[in-house]
Amino acid sequence: MNLLIDQIHSLLPQTQCGQCGFKGCKPYAEAIAGGRADINQCPPGGDDAIADLSQLLGVPAKPLNPLFGEHKPRQFAFIIEEQCIGCVKCIAACPVDAIIGAAKFMHTVIAAECTGCELCLAPCPVDCIVMKPVVADEGFAKRARAGLSKRRYEARCLRQEQEAAEQAGRLQRKKAALLKAKSIQS
Repeated sequence: MNLLIDQIHSLLPQTQCGQCGFKGCKPYAEAIAGGRADINQCPPGGDDAIADLSQLLGVPAKPLNPLFGEHKPRQFAFIIEEQCIGCVKCIAACPVDAIIGAAKFMHTVIAAECTGCELCLAPCPVDCIVMKPVVADEGFAKRARAGLSKRRYEARCLRQEQEAAEQAGRLQRKKAALLKAKSIQS
């Protein structure tokens, strides 16, 4: 089953956009393999991903389900710098860490790293992010680009897990110190 999930996952565009109804490409791959999702729920992958999944799974291809959105040409996020207030909400929303900046400073998108997921649009309080079409693919093949996006997403997830574990450790140490201080006062 894990091999099938990995094969399905490798055919997805790695945008991590959630348009399929799942929280990223891996959960969608798991759902397809488990029979809980259909092969036509990925707007970024469009007809190409559906055809690839159809071939892998030996099921008939079908049109993209419009309930999940429509296929668009590849795009990337662009921050209108003079409007950016440095709120960092877009940075937190980006599943592949393609946005850089610091609090109260202007942010920018590393266009070559952006998957075009659009997850940064909604949290922006000043609507300073627009989507622009990718004009040239800069020599990246579709699968190579997806592989890079997958690695960036996995690295981000690992970093977030480590940060959560560190935060839990800090809270546990603080709690232990407070208990110790309380016992000394008693």
